[in-house]
Amino acid sequence: MMFAQLLLVAAIVGMSQSDPLADLERLALFALMVAFASATQDIVIDAFRIESAPVKMQAALAAAYQVGYRSAMIVATAGALTIAAWIEPNSDSYSLMSWQTAYLVMAGLMSIGILTTLFSSEPAVETKEVDEKEAELKVKFAARYPKVVAASLSWLYTASVLPFIDFFKRYGRSAILILLLISCYRISDIVMGIMANVFYVDMGFSKTEIATLSKIYGLIMTLVGAGAGGLLIARYGTMKILFLGAFLVAVTNLLFAYQAMIGYNISFLTFAISVDNFSAGIATAAFIAYLSSLTSSGYSATQYALLSSIMLLFPKFVAGFSGAYIDAYDYVSFFIAASLIGFPVLGLIMLVQKYAPNPSLNEQAESEPSDVRKETSA
Repeated sequence: MMFAQLLLVAAIVGMSQSDPLADLERLALFALMVAFASATQDIVIDAFRIESAPVKMQAALAAAYQVGYRSAMIVATAGALTIAAWIEPNSDSYSLMSWQTAYLVMAGLMSIGILTTLFSSEPAVETKEVDEKEAELKVKFAARYPKVVAASLSWLYTASVLPFIDFFKRYGRSAILILLLISCYRISDIVMGIMANVFYVDMGFSKTEIATLSKIYGLIMTLVGAGAGGLLIARYGTMKILFLGAFLVAVTNLLFAYQAMIGYNISFLTFAISVDNFSAGIATAAFIAYLSSLTSSGYSATQYALLSSIMLLFPKFVAGFSGAYIDAYDYVSFFIAASLIGFPVLGLIMLVQKYAPNPSLNEQAESEPSDVRKETSA
């Protein structure tokens, strides 16, 4: 985590000292470093979150993660723009100094994460089984390769191959069902979301209105939804709220179909965005908690990286045809279709709950007092 954060600071400072008008390649190189370091930090933080608390706490941590992530997005976008505008308030042209200052401030804000890392303790993880397998592999490879090469190969195999083997070993054939659910869970909101801003513009809303509704009402309701999702998961369990979140996301797309029918209406758009983001907050909190429960001790980083990557592949592919669909038909039928493709996910959730029980969630249920289990069941 510290390595990724320091690399991020260096890369952002490097971007601040790059003039895209004079040396675009240099700016692109530092931007690539930012992408690499930020992706690394995301995966490590997910592993830290999963390993730092038991399954029953993952819902609360998922909600907290969303609050921090969404807040940081506002600071890094609107905040950077505000700083650049403050440095050169009357400039209508590109100003290198204003953007250099904005990027340096963003690099300085990384000190919050660095200090947090310094004051955080390494999670206590049971790695006995993993260490034993790595030691066995080291002995096996040592018979064929030099000692240094054998150690490197055993570590690489343990870190990159064994997590996949462990996942399929624990879930067997039902692993395919789980991966199918993961790859489809967010299809409804991603397919709809990719055309949202274009839709707002076509309906006649101004940039200021779009920014205000999306960044203020949308953000607030997402955070409220994430908090509500965490509370609901703690009360009713992950799978039930996973189902609720998928249902709400699919249904709320119909609000935008109605918006397309009535056209420009600021009050209804405020309502639609608020409800949609609230539903997305619940769904995302439940989904993050579910993905976290699928990982096993010692392999959390690699397995979570795999699962979180799979969840976007198919939805993004389908979303790529959204514009063509709207050109061929219209917004009303598009949003209705975006809603309908979300309902098969509900069937997948029920199939997974029946045929692919999650050991971690079962352990959580068994750890609760009997009266709590009876009350929840009722």
